[in-house]
Amino acid sequence: MNAMQKDAEVWEIYRKEYSRQEEGLELIASENYASPAVMAAQGGIFTNKYAEGYPGKRYYGGNEFIDMGESLAIERAKKLFGAQHANVQPHAGSQANMAAYYALMQPGDKFMGLNLAQGGHLTHGSPVNFSGRLYNPIAFSLNPETHLLDYGAIAQIAEREKPKLIIAGFTCYPRQIDFAAFRKIADECGALLLADMSHISGLIAGKAHPDPFPHAHVITSTTHKTLRGPRGAMILCRAEFAQQIDKAVFPGLQGGPLEHAILAKAICFHEAMQPSFKTYAQQVVKNSKALANALSDLGFTLISGGTDTHLMLIDLRSKNVTGKGAQIALDDAGITTNRNSIPNDPQKPFITSGLRIGTPALTTRGMKEKEMANVAHWIDEVLKAPSDASAKGKVRSEVKKFTADFPIYPGMLKE
Repeated sequence: MNAMQKDAEVWEIYRKEYSRQEEGLELIASENYASPAVMAAQGGIFTNKYAEGYPGKRYYGGNEFIDMGESLAIERAKKLFGAQHANVQPHAGSQANMAAYYALMQPGDKFMGLNLAQGGHLTHGSPVNFSGRLYNPIAFSLNPETHLLDYGAIAQIAEREKPKLIIAGFTCYPRQIDFAAFRKIADECGALLLADMSHISGLIAGKAHPDPFPHAHVITSTTHKTLRGPRGAMILCRAEFAQQIDKAVFPGLQGGPLEHAILAKAICFHEAMQPSFKTYAQQVVKNSKALANALSDLGFTLISGGTDTHLMLIDLRSKNVTGKGAQIALDDAGITTNRNSIPNDPQKPFITSGLRIGTPALTTRGMKEKEMANVAHWIDEVLKAPSDASAKGKVRSEVKKFTADFPIYPGMLKE
């Protein structure tokens, strides 16, 4: 008997979520399915241990094996990404970015990042976020016609503003990032370069996207998106920044690290070193391109005209539906997405005119290019008539039958 079954209310919620994941299509670009080994580590005995400090320098006793686990995660992260130093303690991507800023800047310092409304992250300078309240963010924008990064325009802003830090990394940009171009811009204006590779770290590990090394001085990343690990984060850097990064994480911003999650990160890094992960990462991009092409053929407008990565951003204005309306309608049909602003969006951020979708989770299930045509067809069927309950019910039934051939965790809830 599963231990959770003793708590009937919790078990019912857990069972429903299991069914939702197994029977639906997960198209949120920042979500994925962790391996049973990763999940087992997070639910194991490392949960019980307090371990403030770092390996060999703890403030509690009984950490000899915790030290081994965290040291293993550190060494594997360094090997996977070719880093000189790794800190695997950040609880999430926002905390990793906060620690990096804390280490590299003083309050009030200028830094540059992509405007949130055009694909940047909250922590890249949004006025409602700590990054916009404690520091002085200078936003750059995409080219208004191509919706691509305009490195020449970014260089002009950097030369004029002289920021302390430039961020290369985004939460909704479907094209490859030229890290060398960003480093050139940073060098010319005297800034440090931080690469936030949270979305693309799995693609980078699998050699399906250009590597931020050796261009970036510091790199932050989550571990649960394309990297397919536990929910958490890490900071990678050159040796010269190691001490200040470590001090920023602890004792600067965090106390006891989540050692059960860190053990799961060690497993995740090992999984990402396997040849099968390279195949996976490349298939993510193949699937993304196939889905983008299929949607374009059905009359959908894609920001920047397509994708080079795991995600795409759909401009829904020609379909007469908002991002919020599309997200809700697709949810009703068993297809999970998230609404997202498009560049210069006329709608409010809670409504939006866009829909961000990605292929990491579908690829983990074993789906390939031919299955992407089915997915595009179902999206089209729902959004043709987002208020038609019978149409959504028909698609939901077809999706449930379809996903049965691609189980995620077969037999996990057997009595």
